[in-house]
Amino acid sequence: MFSLAACSAEDEKKTAMETIPEIPADPAGKVVKTDAEWKKLLTPEQYRILREAGTERANGEVYKEFKHQGKGTYHCAGCGALLFSSNEKFDSGCGWPSFYDPAKADHVAIKKDFSFGALRIEVTCAKCGGHLGHVFEGEGFKTPTDKRYCINGGGLKFVPAKEEQKAAAK
Repeated sequence: MFSLAACSAEDEKKTAMETIPEIPADPAGKVVKTDAEWKKLLTPEQYRILREAGTERANGEVYKEFKHQGKGTYHCAGCGALLFSSNEKFDSGCGWPSFYDPAKADHVAIKKDFSFGALRIEVTCAKCGGHLGHVFEGEGFKTPTDKRYCINGGGLKFVPAKEEQKAAAK
């Protein structure tokens, strides 16, 4: 049984994908933190998504922002690892950010997920273990991989390409 919860405008602001002006440093190895450390670092919504395998609502503010973001990269909101780029972004119409491939394959891990009584393939950040969403194959999308990485935007930080260009020029 599913239940729907109404979100206020204030709740919407808390779930929005963060756009950051600088490129986060990719972690060199695994990122390990205590539960208390994660709670201090993340917003309540980021914590719910990344640490408790939560899902943001479909077609919410995060998705609206995602659809209008231009060129850039998407990093883990927990540890800063580069995960996806706008080059692999596409509009699947599902209500969540979608990519057909990761920007850095070794920063994304997949594992079997049997929650809700069905087999799904969970996508996590390989650096910190944060839950990102799920990947689906064979849905007929006209992409190079025919995969849909269905990702919770609240677990991502977007860096616009112009900021990446500034950093590269330094």
